[in-house]
Amino acid sequence: MKGLAVGPLTTPEYSEWWAKRINDNIPGPNLENSQSKLEADKLRKGKNKAEEELDSLKANYKKLRLSMRTAGHGKTLEQWCEEIREETNRSDRWERKFQEVQAQNEALEKRLSESQKEKGELKDRVVELEGSLR
Repeated sequence: MKGLAVGPLTTPEYSEWWAKRINDNIPGPNLENSQSKLEADKLRKGKNKAEEELDSLKANYKKLRLSMRTAGHGKTLEQWCEEIREETNRSDRWERKFQEVQAQNEALEKRLSESQKEKGELKDRVVELEGSLR
């Protein structure tokens, strides 16, 4: 007859193992446990992969937001409205400046035309005076 030594040398795990023995046969590994361990490993690997992909997506999102902000695409509606007002004002200033320069150009052309007409009249007068001197 075999006995079980109980005392400081035995652990609760050993006692549990001893109780599971049937007719001195040691139970083999349970297929359910190994299957669940495989499933747990698969799930752990899948979870790790999903976390890595999530981290990668977060990093890509941050890069995209930064590039949009630097490119000006991340502006708010108020910022776009302000930029449109500034561009409209700038456009209006250039339009006024163009009209002023165009008016100056027309005035200069008119003075040139008058000067050329006066020059022609003076040439005619010089010819007339030269003719009277002869």
